Amino acid sequence: MVPFHPSMNVVDSRWVYKIKHRVDSSIERYKERLVARGFTQQEGIYYSETFSLVVKPVTVRLIFSIAVSRNWKIYQLDIHNVFLNDVLAEEVYMKQPPGFFYSALSSHVC
Repeated sequence: MVPFHPSMNVVDSRWVYKIKHRVDSSIERYKERLVARGFTQQEGIYYSETFSLVVKPVTVRLIFSIAVSRNWKIYQLDIHNVFLNDVLAEEVYMKQPPGFFYSALSSHVC
């Protein structure tokens, strides 16, 4: 926690909740995660580069056609998490998370 200064790049956050179910529809566990809401940043002010991994449908069709013609086994992989694997050039701060607000440091950010 550091004192807020107007020159800081401060992003908001929110909690995301999910209920994981077993095959028989009973509840297995409750999951939650804190997500930084980076979409509140403005390009050119807070960052200069963006990256979004996207596969074009034509690429998928090409891979499938090669796999079928060579009798390759095809496996599926679902990726739900994306991690930032780079060194940031600027400092990024986050507002105190909802539900974990520390009133003694109300003008501080994470």
